[in-house]
Amino acid sequence: MLTCKCDRAGVFTRTSACINEASVGNTVDCGGQVGQAPGWIPEKQRSHVSVSALSTYSGKIFRVTLLSLGVLLLLPLLVIILILESPIKPEVFTLKEPPMMKGCWEPNLKLREAQRLFEDQLVGPESIANIGDVLFSGTADGKIVKLVGRRIHTVTRFGKLPCGSREDEPTCGRPLGIRVGPNGTLFVADAYLGLFEVNPTTGEATRLVNGGQIVAGRKLSFINDVAVTQDGKKVYFTDSSSRWQRRDYMHLIMEATPDGRVLEYNTETKELTVVMEDLRFPNGIQLLPDEESVLVAETTMARIRRVHVAGLNKGGMDTFMDNLPGFPDNIRPSSTGGYWVAMSAVRPNPGFSMLDFLSQRPWIKKFIFKLFSQDILMKFVPRYSLVAELHDGGVCTRSFHDPNGLVAAYISEVHEHDGSLYLGSFRSPYIAKLDLSKV
Repeated sequence: MLTCKCDRAGVFTRTSACINEASVGNTVDCGGQVGQAPGWIPEKQRSHVSVSALSTYSGKIFRVTLLSLGVLLLLPLLVIILILESPIKPEVFTLKEPPMMKGCWEPNLKLREAQRLFEDQLVGPESIANIGDVLFSGTADGKIVKLVGRRIHTVTRFGKLPCGSREDEPTCGRPLGIRVGPNGTLFVADAYLGLFEVNPTTGEATRLVNGGQIVAGRKLSFINDVAVTQDGKKVYFTDSSSRWQRRDYMHLIMEATPDGRVLEYNTETKELTVVMEDLRFPNGIQLLPDEESVLVAETTMARIRRVHVAGLNKGGMDTFMDNLPGFPDNIRPSSTGGYWVAMSAVRPNPGFSMLDFLSQRPWIKKFIFKLFSQDILMKFVPRYSLVAELHDGGVCTRSFHDPNGLVAAYISEVHEHDGSLYLGSFRSPYIAKLDLSKV
């Protein structure tokens, strides 16, 4: 044992020989007491300290690694947010607080009494018309079809193959609104290709208005619905947007820009004029009995406008019904003198409406469209089918519901014929039929 000078605490002074001796775990003599090297740990405590130190060190390594991975994963997202440009340029607009779902709007399950027709035999029968008991519709694959009994016959096709994809839609064509004219011909609005008159027997189609043309400085990008006067001399139709096409309808809804219009085509003079403009997603259109006004569903604003197309008030516009509990699509006459309105998404109250929430937050809309495609966004839109019968003065007289769209989903139109409602859809693979005597 080496004798060393130690302090009062029994720790030897820093003599190299003493340090060397103690560093290997040996003891040194401090004048009758055993000295220890500074920081020296007794052998019995070494294993416990080593395990504790190792555990602390591993924890630090784990936290650093986790933080590094988080930064690596978030970095691309930050790049997207800061660098990539959003495809939409949304505007701030205001919607009123949705009406309470009570009274005429009280939720029910009456639409679930409907039966599906031609299921998986056609896709997206947006609009429906009838000549006698024969039904006509336009489908997502660009066809005008005739439904006789249980059979489907192709009347005509405006575009060209291939069809079926988002990329093909502008050349394939997408027939939307369809009406029967006074001479028994069909007037059809194709979102891309234009306005057509079709002989339902021969399939001969005459183009009245070219889609994509410039009218009054704006492009016809999204021709939607159509209405025809009783004498067939004037045809009114909606152009939902000059910026967005039908295949980008979610962009149009989210952007909410007022670039939609109502136009008039004179079948005698071939003149095409703008009747009303600066609408937010004008959709369905319906002539009133006096033919001096048309009802127009302004989808984004959850309301129905009355546009005066003739008479003393020509060129004016007022509101037929404001603050609907859903977003209206096509409008068609009912047998009681009212109008059927189809809604495939609602603004629940009580509840939460995503579109109402986003109307005041354009920056969130931009962020969403930087990250997600339209198809993905559609999966987050709650399905709720609502059919309402409205009368003059914006009075709701009855409504039929299918929460979650279990039987009739994505409805776009309600066509009444022979005591039943035929429900069109912009994407479902069927037509739904509701017997009014059962509800």
